[in-house]
Amino acid sequence: MLDSLGLQGTTEAVYRAMLRQPGITKAEVAESLGLADADVRQALDVLGDLALIRRSWYDPSTLLPVHPEAGLKAVLTKRQAEVARLQQEIEAIQAEAAQLVADYTSEFFLSNGQELERLSKVEEVRHRLNDLVDTVEDETLSFAPGGPQTPENRAASRPLAVAVLSRSVSMKTIYLDSIRNDPDSLEHAQWLVSMGAETRTTPYLPTRMQILDRKTALLPLDPEDSSKGAVLVHEQGIVAALCAFFDTVWRTAAPVAQAKPRNQSPFSPQSRQLLLLLSQGHTDEVAARKLGISLRTERRMISELSERLGAKSRFQLGQRAGEMGLLNPS
Repeated sequence: MLDSLGLQGTTEAVYRAMLRQPGITKAEVAESLGLADADVRQALDVLGDLALIRRSWYDPSTLLPVHPEAGLKAVLTKRQAEVARLQQEIEAIQAEAAQLVADYTSEFFLSNGQELERLSKVEEVRHRLNDLVDTVEDETLSFAPGGPQTPENRAASRPLAVAVLSRSVSMKTIYLDSIRNDPDSLEHAQWLVSMGAETRTTPYLPTRMQILDRKTALLPLDPEDSSKGAVLVHEQGIVAALCAFFDTVWRTAAPVAQAKPRNQSPFSPQSRQLLLLLSQGHTDEVAARKLGISLRTERRMISELSERLGAKSRFQLGQRAGEMGLLNPS
């Protein structure tokens, strides 16, 4: 019954015998269960390792069973910690494998085809993007993660926006919800709307992305570090898939010109996304960066979620969130 906790056959039988008759000797256990002394000693060693037995305070030579409620709770807690550690190891291996596959795929296509352009330097990316913006005819679609923008980024983007919008080109940009808490970034997004662009926000964006005329897409080589350059995609099958992805996110994002729609769930989309990121093994720092919020805000959100879910540990928080269906991508 308790095999999964390490109490197999003989060990469980010995433990139950000690629970029925506290203070029973090794010889008496062996006799009552028909076991060899060596088997009883081995079972007691296992029970000791699991902290399910202890020595009597009055007679150290006497072994007593720990109450099942306390003993098995300690065993379960230990196993939960082991499961959490193994899960983290598995996720780390998966992440490394995914990165290896991505690196191989990128290098293969970049070296064997003409449908992808690799831009290794930030200056190359800026010049190429400026050239593309000058020739765009119908629309631009953009993911802009990273949360509140710096004054330099806002100032640099305005001339490009004016140049595009003055030609009656449609411009759609999706930011993170966190810009709504930054007056300057929100004002910039509203300025774009006043110029004729459309801007929306969402709790989470996986990467920076810009699509021009639904024919060309610009993606960072490393989603976590845009300074490493970008790849320009011309392959129409890939671009079409990226456009479909953008359209899906756009439909569920909230227009900046309006207040964020009231969430029917007691847990905001941003809170659910935070729980999902943590369940995937991301650190607090990475989760905060992906949501475009400060580390202090991220930890405050975790504290509030833990209190609302009655969780006393990160492991328990993930467990409760899973039980409530909060880890399903919204």
